[in-house]
Amino acid sequence: MLFRSGYTLPVFACAAAIAALHWLHKKQVMRSVDVNLIYPAEIVEIPIEQVSGVYQGALAITRSDPGDNLDLTRNTPIWALVEQRAEGQAIAIQGGEGIGKLDATREAAIYSYAQQLFQENLAQLLQPDEKITVTIILPEGRQLAERTSNAAFGVVEGLSLLGTTGISQPLSAPGQLEAFREELQAKRHFDCLVFCIGENGLDLATQLGIDPDRLVKTANWLGPLLVEAAVQQIKAILLFGYHGKLMKLAGGIFHTHHHLADGRREIMTAYAANAGAPTPVLQTLFASSTAEAALKYLRDVDAQAGSDWVNIVYSAIAHSVDRRAQEYIFKQSTRQLQVGSVLFDRDRQIIVKSEIGSTLLTYLC
Repeated sequence: MLFRSGYTLPVFACAAAIAALHWLHKKQVMRSVDVNLIYPAEIVEIPIEQVSGVYQGALAITRSDPGDNLDLTRNTPIWALVEQRAEGQAIAIQGGEGIGKLDATREAAIYSYAQQLFQENLAQLLQPDEKITVTIILPEGRQLAERTSNAAFGVVEGLSLLGTTGISQPLSAPGQLEAFREELQAKRHFDCLVFCIGENGLDLATQLGIDPDRLVKTANWLGPLLVEAAVQQIKAILLFGYHGKLMKLAGGIFHTHHHLADGRREIMTAYAANAGAPTPVLQTLFASSTAEAALKYLRDVDAQAGSDWVNIVYSAIAHSVDRRAQEYIFKQSTRQLQVGSVLFDRDRQIIVKSEIGSTLLTYLC
């Protein structure tokens, strides 16, 4: 069975902006527009639902289509308001209602690929000396964000326009596993690879100086891809990811999508209990709403009591991630593979490196 790819949120936001700008120039409604994805180098046609003039600008609406993927943004409306202005930069992009804000700076969570997409596609449509402001609005963004881990990465009050490509691969669909396997097989000449579940891991790994050719995006298919790495006789794998995902392996969960299994608070509580944490600490950990909230609580306890629970608990978790991953690989393939782990927090700061993970990271960097 083939699974259909779709497009990422920035593509639909850009399409709506193109349609709104066209209305400003021509007073014509476009039922679809062409968008240059840049990555990949491909021009695609995106349907436009509605276009209208509003005040001194124009508003266009399209709807998200992520393809055959478990994506909560499916069919969500995306609005783009385009207004002309007298001064400033040629194209200014800003977030409206439903676009998340970076908690630390309050800037709109519109990342580099989305910015580039708007600039490339809109610049060629501007009239001489024309300057515009584009405001992206996700009417359902604030509500949808409550069902994501955005807050764990410091994005609040809405969804982010994140991604490095215009294509939304069906990462959660079983057929996508074969594509991941093929990508891994193409890199079997490397002695050590780095498994990253999502974009945050890929971005941070690159910033640390790891060769991008060694990076493998796994989505939630960690178990099958660990086994595939062993089958391909790769010597070592560094698991590099957000702690709320990777700690699941310490609980024996090797498909990390939250639709299938969670267990994060149970895992943290169990490892803290095994390390001898007092009952009030365990009770608060178990009642924490997210892994990030639990980590913050442990950090607060350490700061107030002069304890070292973060290091103790997370070191135990990281060691268990390595051990259980190696056990899983051997059970599934009777092969052995060295596995190390590095876990980072919402601010992309490394919390802990396992002993093997530290060795592999030094080698890779």
